[in-house]
This record gives sequence, C-alpha cells and structure tokens, in this order.
Amino acid sequence: MNQNLLMLLFQTQTTTETITNSLDRYYNEFLSSLPRIALAIFIIVAGILIAQLITNIYKKRILQKASDPLMARFLAQAIKFTLISIAIMLGLKAAGLDGVATGLLTAVGGGAIVLGFAFQDIGKNFLAGIILAFNRPFDINDTIMIDTHFGKVRALNFRYTHIKTSDGRDIFIPNSDVLTKPVQNYTADGFFRNDFVVGIGYEDNISEVKEIIYNILDNHEGIVQDEEHKNFVIEEELSASTINLKVFFWVNTLDYRVASRVLRGIVIKKVIEALIEAKFILPGNITEIKLYGGQEDLPLKLKKDPADRELDKIERAENKS
Repeated sequence: MNQNLLMLLFQTQTTTETITNSLDRYYNEFLSSLPRIALAIFIIVAGILIAQLITNIYKKRILQKASDPLMARFLAQAIKFTLISIAIMLGLKAAGLDGVATGLLTAVGGGAIVLGFAFQDIGKNFLAGIILAFNRPFDINDTIMIDTHFGKVRALNFRYTHIKTSDGRDIFIPNSDVLTKPVQNYTADGFFRNDFVVGIGYEDNISEVKEIIYNILDNHEGIVQDEEHKNFVIEEELSASTINLKVFFWVNTLDYRVASRVLRGIVIKKVIEALIEAKFILPGNITEIKLYGGQEDLPLKLKKDPADRELDKIERAENKS
C-alpha cells in the first residue's frame, strides 16, 4: 500500500515538474521572441502608414496631372493594397513566422478557390474591374448608356462603375455588366449629331426653306461645321398635310445635356420663327371625313359661342329697326 502511494506521489511530482518545465520553456521562448514580435508589429503598422502616405501623395500630385483620372484612381487603390500586403508578409517573416506566412498564402489561395465558388459575382466583378482599368470604352465625365442606364461616369472601382444621371440619381453598375453589355458612349470623340423634323406646306418652295435653315445652321454658335461633320437638310416624308424635312446638325459634347437638349430646342425655335417671318405655311395635321354606305349628308351640328348668339340678336334687332 505504501509502495503504491509512493509511486503515485512520484508520478504526480514528475508530471508537475514536466508542466512547470514546459511553462518555463515557453515563457523563456516568449520573452526571447518579444523583440521579434514588437519588430513585426512595428513593420506592419509602419507599412500601413507608409502605404497610406504614398497613396495620398499619389492622389494629390499625380491625379491632378493625370490624363486618365479613372486609371489613376484605380492604380492608387491597387498600390495601397499591394503595399499593405507586403508589409504584413515582412512583419510575419521578421517575427520568425515564415511557416505562418507560407501557410497564410496557401490558405489565401485555397480560400480564394472556395470563395470563388461561393461569391462568383464578386470575383467576376473584381476581375472585370481590373480589365476595365486597362481597357475600357469610356473616361471620367463621359456621357454613356449601359443597358437602360444613362449618365455621366463618376468613378471606376474594383466592383462597380459609378454613373450619375441627369436627374441627380447615382447608379452603381457591376463591372461585369459594363464588360459584357453594349456601352454607348455619346462623348468619346467630342461630337454628337442632333436632328429634328419640320413640316411645311405642299405649296411652299422647298429650296427657299432649306436656304433659311442652312443659314441658321451655318451661323449659330455651338453648331459644328467642318469637313468631317456636315450639316444637311433632306426631304424625309410626304405626309397627308405636310412635306416633312429632317434637319441634321453636329454639336460639341463637352456638355452633353446642353448640346443635345438645350441647343436643339434653341435651333428648332429659330427655324420656326424664321419660316413664319418669311411667310411660309406650317400647317397642322388635316383630318379627312368620308361618307360611307350611301350616306348623303353628315349629321353634324355646330353650337355657337354664347357671345356670338348675343351679337346675332343685336344684329337682327338693328335690321328690324
């Protein structure tokens, strides 16, 4: 009995000594690794601050002179992300955690595959954003239409393209849609062709009408006329009551809203005023009433205005007198 008790006490003492020695060893290793951990923390924090500083300097100096602001902003985000990633990996290596760094890279790679299946849309938009950063059909402040969304380009981010509509709405379109759907750019080369229709009477002189319209197009401020951009007027349609002329003219699209809407309205107003002043007829639509089935007359009753009836009474009274 005493022998068993002694053996149990010996085993307990041995276990206690083992635990104590292990704790002492881990404690000593922790103390010896504190400088490396502090250095790693310093490297990571300094790396983040340096990345932010470089990004801010880049934004302030480069973006102001950049001919492509969208690309400049995108690269600023990419530079910041890359520098922070490098700082984290250097910090882990300084702490003696090379294995952790390798494992982290492996985990990130494996996680990327898993997340790629779980978040296909996010990954697709991210890759589309990278492609659009280097090859895209628009620049900042361009007026574009993607699907049914129409507005000015404000920003290109990793996941979406930001456009602002003329009525003040902010629309964020996934980059995958921008990459795969047709993009209509109204300001890519700086020119846009406007058009409108004006109807004149069949008895009007078409050549004289065209001359008046050409005179307005040639002398109106804001309308472009050169070898590549020709303004012209054509006979488009012979309608029931009018000869419809279609007017085409080019404008500069630095401000698309003014060029495509405001200027167009001003030109239409000037054309109508000039034609009226020149005594040309601008008829409205004529409605033709026909009689069918042997009908000899039209059951039509006209009601006089009350003021006209009073005038008729006065006129009859004067005739009697």
